[in-house]
Amino acid sequence: MSQVLHTPPPTTAGSAPAAAESPAQLAARHGLSVSGARPSLPQYVRQLWARRHFITAFATAKLTAQYSQAKLGQLWQVVNPLLNAAVYYLIFGVLMGTKRGVPDYVPFLVTGVFVWTFTQSSIMAGTKAVSGSLGLVRALHFPRASLPLSYCLQQLQQLLFSMIVLVVILLACGVPVTASWLLIVPALVLQFTFNAGVAMAMARFGAKTPDVSQLMPFVLRTWMYASGVMWSLDVVLADRDLPSWVHTVLEYNPAAVYIDLMRFALIDSFQGSQLPDHVWAVALGWALLAGIGGFIYFWKAEETYGRG
Repeated sequence: MSQVLHTPPPTTAGSAPAAAESPAQLAARHGLSVSGARPSLPQYVRQLWARRHFITAFATAKLTAQYSQAKLGQLWQVVNPLLNAAVYYLIFGVLMGTKRGVPDYVPFLVTGVFVWTFTQSSIMAGTKAVSGSLGLVRALHFPRASLPLSYCLQQLQQLLFSMIVLVVILLACGVPVTASWLLIVPALVLQFTFNAGVAMAMARFGAKTPDVSQLMPFVLRTWMYASGVMWSLDVVLADRDLPSWVHTVLEYNPAAVYIDLMRFALIDSFQGSQLPDHVWAVALGWALLAGIGGFIYFWKAEETYGRG
């Protein structure tokens, strides 16, 4: 009996022994795949779309919980940018005189602050989207891009809430309601796409190097000063003898483009002549470049998030 069990099967003359399967071949034959492997780009997009309800619910929950411990609650969503606008008005508008030559300076300033805050908060939240949610990333399997997208959606919801106050300020300052207000919709769609793309790119940076989140406030503050939030770039650049490329960089930087588009849509005294040439094409180009580029850049490291 023992001899029967341990005797190898006979081989025919001239035949070679069967080659042993590698682990990869064995796994493929049984339909197994690597746990947490990066899906293809089309499959990844489908996974994100399938979890669109989770992304929306997560964003809403984060927005609701953001000021849940404060006595003023969700009013801080409006109070914070309004306080920033008041400080900027005092320092830049009054003390530094940047309101000279700018009609409707208060609507001009408040619109710039609200729109800039949307970009700033989206990028800052995106930087910490993965590194600040390691427990969730390691516990559940889902497309990680859901996190930066949900944070950007949260900031968009906050901006829409703040827009109610912005409309009240515009009306109180005598700015009329015109058909151009409809341009808010495409401008916000393009800005959201841009913000989401940059947030996803920064989420990958932040996942590997958490110290990036400490540096970003300084980068964003510099970017804010170069984006005409508190002053008109046209007025400031007209008084300075700077190289032409400096004018081009400042006028076509994406934050300034989206701020100017929103001002053009809302403020009657902000004329099309103050916009850069082909501004809508530029806004679309920035949105596609950042949105698609940031998404692909984030997707390429999908299997590494939460490890190490």
